[in-house]
Amino acid sequence: MFGTDAITGKPILHKDGRGGPLTEDHQCMQAMHEDDIEWQNLRYEGQLSKMMFHPTAADPTIPNAGIVSYAKGSSHPLHNHYFAQVWYVLEGKFLIEGKVYGKGAMMFHPDPHFEYALETLEDGKILYVQYVGPHTKQGAIYEGRFNMDKRKNLEDETTAI
Repeated sequence: MFGTDAITGKPILHKDGRGGPLTEDHQCMQAMHEDDIEWQNLRYEGQLSKMMFHPTAADPTIPNAGIVSYAKGSSHPLHNHYFAQVWYVLEGKFLIEGKVYGKGAMMFHPDPHFEYALETLEDGKILYVQYVGPHTKQGAIYEGRFNMDKRKNLEDETTAI
């Protein structure tokens, strides 16, 4: 052994983390491909998602991470969240608060945050990464948002979270 890791408090297995994990708590990466999963209904009409990673009961800290597909004309209203998130536009054009965002645009939403109303000007896709807010300690919401069997009417959707 090579001492104790100051962060995890576990014995160091491989000096300087070379040749293997630094401690028994260090985990390997997880990988998925978008073709491995089907599109699912997202909460707003004209929007589908492939969340390749999402929170689970066993690990609520896993981020929502994946692709959201928007049909031309789809939209969402101004709404609020307690988690943090980053978006990266892969394709398409989106009107947000009077400005058009297209391929290559990245948006950061700190926690807590509100999202302006969004209108899809042409078919598009955005990479989403939603994660536990460092200030609020609130995680992203997957169940009932990114995997809906049937969408709610817009007036029945909350804009509070």
